Amino acid sequence: MSLQSFNARTGQAVGAALPESSAADIDSAVQAAAQAFVTWSSSTGGERAALLRALASGLEAQREVLVPLADEETALGPIRLNGELDRTAFQLRRFADIAERGQPFAFTDDPAVAGAPPAGHPALVRQRVPLGPVAMFAASNFPFAFSVLGGDSASALAAGCTLVVKAHPGHPRLSQQVFGMIQAVLQAQGLPAGVITLVQGASIDVGVTLIRHPLIAAGAFTGSTRGGAALQAEANARPRAIPFYGELGSVNPIVALPHVLAAKGEELANGLAASIAMGCGQFCTSPGIIVLLDNDASRAGNDQFVGQLTTALKAQQPHAMLTAGMRRALDASIAQNLKAGVAALLHEPVDATAPRPFLGQVDAKTFIAEKVLHEEVFGPASLVVRCASIAQIVTVLETIAGSLTVTLWGADEDTVDNRALVRAATLIAGRVLFAGVPTGVAVSAGQQHGGPWPSSSQPMTTSVGDAALDRFLRPVALQDAPSWLLQRQGRPC
Repeated sequence: MSLQSFNARTGQAVGAALPESSAADIDSAVQAAAQAFVTWSSSTGGERAALLRALASGLEAQREVLVPLADEETALGPIRLNGELDRTAFQLRRFADIAERGQPFAFTDDPAVAGAPPAGHPALVRQRVPLGPVAMFAASNFPFAFSVLGGDSASALAAGCTLVVKAHPGHPRLSQQVFGMIQAVLQAQGLPAGVITLVQGASIDVGVTLIRHPLIAAGAFTGSTRGGAALQAEANARPRAIPFYGELGSVNPIVALPHVLAAKGEELANGLAASIAMGCGQFCTSPGIIVLLDNDASRAGNDQFVGQLTTALKAQQPHAMLTAGMRRALDASIAQNLKAGVAALLHEPVDATAPRPFLGQVDAKTFIAEKVLHEEVFGPASLVVRCASIAQIVTVLETIAGSLTVTLWGADEDTVDNRALVRAATLIAGRVLFAGVPTGVAVSAGQQHGGPWPSSSQPMTTSVGDAALDRFLRPVALQDAPSWLLQRQGRPC
């Protein structure tokens, strides 16, 4: 089979078709990663930092080539893509700093205590070791920051793991160009080519073959719930199951309380409309549900806010979606919502190249009953859910089950109702906001980008921020270890 690059704006094929990786190609890539892991896993923090910084500089040096390629294949625009390249270089350098500081080698020294158990115990040192070769599945919607050299790659390399990257078929020429730069950097630093290898293909077989390979030690994925669930099932079904870190679908509800809408409804409506349409709604944190407390006292204010949001959203001009398949999925999801009882507040004629924003409305009872309304609609679309009470808002959040984010506008005072909302939000989300919109995820020490299923497969972990490193390190206790081993100060052999 072959892999074809397309112009995201016109749908026209660009360049020659690329060969899809065969089972033999995938085996060769994994074997190279496994061989390189022997030395890379015992590398120093300085060695890991040098590679990560060189990769960041390599991206920046090829900016004038990479950004136009990415724009052609994704239609995300040069302003967005230049900013995303900057973010990618930043997170590579951030993980370089983390490795250089020795964070991957942090250990707990628990000296021996004389006497019998339970008070007495032998000398123990608890440290961490890298898992092994990681199958990294690149995302479609962030062709730099969550792709070949995205956050999963940066954190896994800092942890001492090698990578087999499954390039996303939505931007194959960009992935090839980035990989060419990677190969040059590895060679210049005298590192094995197997530290980072690449496989590609649009067929399901490529991803399944990769995750099934017995030398793969973990999987990292950013994409749809359906795709992530299938790969996780494969990871679990192996003779030796492996961890699979999937960042999946999310509806990112925003709860807007009446008093905050009365104070600054128009401002919030304008910001929310921009967030819904940002990147043509192709963000994992795009706000897909707006929950309103709707009673006799608040209905007029809610109606005004919804009108302001509709007007602001109508003025947005989303660009073309990443792929034709994603566009078809958006149209199908909107049709399903309408069939499930959603009233269309904004549903303009479909443009041939770029979708128009969609805004629907439904009462809480219908939302709770219709499972299809709980699913992510990937694109510039959102759904207003009107609730009769705080208790019903809590039920709506519980129905959603898992989300990367929940935003609570107006929960600024310590009240029984606000405590109930915060409790419900923290039970289903990895990040709870009290101001602003959920789009935009900072790469920082305090970040948590992951939540209960279906927003991610491992809610205890994050795919963004410093703690992303922890996914690729396994704890090991060394009991009565010899002095030569302790002198390595947590660095694996």
